[in-house]
Parts: sequence; structure tokens; C-alpha cells
Amino acid sequence: MLLRNTRRQALIATDLDRTMIYSRNAFSTTSEVPMVCVEHLEGAPLSFMTTAAALRMQSLTEPAAVIPTTTRTIKQFNRIKLPGAPWRYAITSNGGNILVDGVPDMRWRIDIDDQVRAGGTTLSEVSAELRSRIDDSWVSKFRIADHLFCYLVVKPKEVPEGFLAEWDSWCGARGWSASQQGRKIYTMPNAVCKSLAVAEVRRRLLESGELASAAKTFAAGDGALDAEMLRAADSAIRPRHGELEQLNWTSPNLTITEATGIMAGEEIVNWFIDAAPAA
Repeated sequence: MLLRNTRRQALIATDLDRTMIYSRNAFSTTSEVPMVCVEHLEGAPLSFMTTAAALRMQSLTEPAAVIPTTTRTIKQFNRIKLPGAPWRYAITSNGGNILVDGVPDMRWRIDIDDQVRAGGTTLSEVSAELRSRIDDSWVSKFRIADHLFCYLVVKPKEVPEGFLAEWDSWCGARGWSASQQGRKIYTMPNAVCKSLAVAEVRRRLLESGELASAAKTFAAGDGALDAEMLRAADSAIRPRHGELEQLNWTSPNLTITEATGIMAGEEIVNWFIDAAPAA
């Protein structure tokens, strides 16, 4: 937990799914590695970390202000029992919500909603257009997330060729974007951005004296929605899997793991531990 009377020497903003935590389908390892479950859904184990990664992540909160930064909704985020909790700050809904001691910051959310409206195209308009382009043959679920954006759960091999590019083009002309991460296709307003939320949390921590003025920002993520957050950090790391790997995305400040799957998550935690004291 980030103690308010302790000045942290680094800020760590980390994506969760397929970066820090992994479902069984994303393990990408056949070896027997000790693991701990960090999320249950309806009583069933859903997401995991290696035992080593979970233990080491707890030590990160000593030198660094750790900010879980996820596209998950608030409800979905609250299912996770991430080592090191409770968190002074957490970012959910791809930056659309900032949680302060677990409570959504309404001032931030009102500002985000105002920016989305200023973009001209509403969530209801985007959702209606998206619904007109999909059908049950390749879409399993259509979801609205925290009244901010929408996403599809799809059958990846059944997605029509060219759909994502065409949909992203339609969105791009209206202040929105589309990206795919595994079985999910996200449709996101440009105003809802992880990097903007991380910058706001950093500003607040500096203002309150909880973060040293010379503290560096470190970030990790695997998807296109993480790219701007990674680019904006002083140093960043991504796993050798996921959407950014498929795009061969890189940046001058970027490290790429040697491992894939859940072992990449452990490698990322170790990288943070090495980086934070050096900051």
C-alpha cells in the first residue's frame, strides 16, 4: 500500500491481463511452475500469477507507487486480489476512471465525460453503428463498459476479413478507435486513454509529496491500448506476446521480455524491481 507519509522514488503503471495476470489459456508454458490464483469468477479460479511473481510484487510497493492500470471495468477490477493491495490509486476503464482508496473520483470522471461529448459522436451512436455491422455467427457478446466504451467478445477465427480495419477507419473519423486484444474487440473514444490518467495520478502524487520530484515513471502492457502509456513512460516493458507483439511495436524506451505467457509476467515484475531502486 502507498503510505501517504512516505515519498516513493518511482511510479509504476502496469496493465493487468496478459501482462501481470494470466488465464489458463494464456499461460504459454508446459512446465510445472508454482502459481497462485488472484481472481475468481462465480467461485471458479480465473487469473493467476507465478508464486514468485506474486511474492516479488509485494516488495514493489516499498520503493515505488504502484498503479494498477487496466481496461477492465471497476467491477471487473475489484474481482482481482493483486499482491500489494490495497492501492492508494488504481486506473480502470482504460483511464476513464481513477480510483482513490478504492472509490471512483467523480471529478475526473465528469471531465472525461465532458471530453467525450465534445468529440461529437456519442457512445449510443457508436454502439448503434457497431451493432449494425455484427452478427451472432462470430460475436459471442456485446458489452457497454462503465458507460464509457463498448467491446465485443468474438470468435477470433470467425471475424470477417477486413472488419477491424474498416471499423477502426469509421471510428477514426469520429474521435474513436478500435483494437483487438485476444477475444475482445474494443471501441474506445480517444479521450479515454491510460496515459492521460497516469499523468494525472503522477501530478497528484507529486503535489501531495507522496512521490519524489525526480521519480521516474515505468510502465508495462501488451495491447494497442497500452501503447501510448508505454511511449510516455521514462522506461517501459512489454511481453513477447499479445497485440503489440503482433504489430511488432517498439519504442526507444522499450524493453521486450525474453519469455512469453505467464513467465513473461514474472520477468516484468523482476524488471520493475531492478528498475525502481535504480530510479
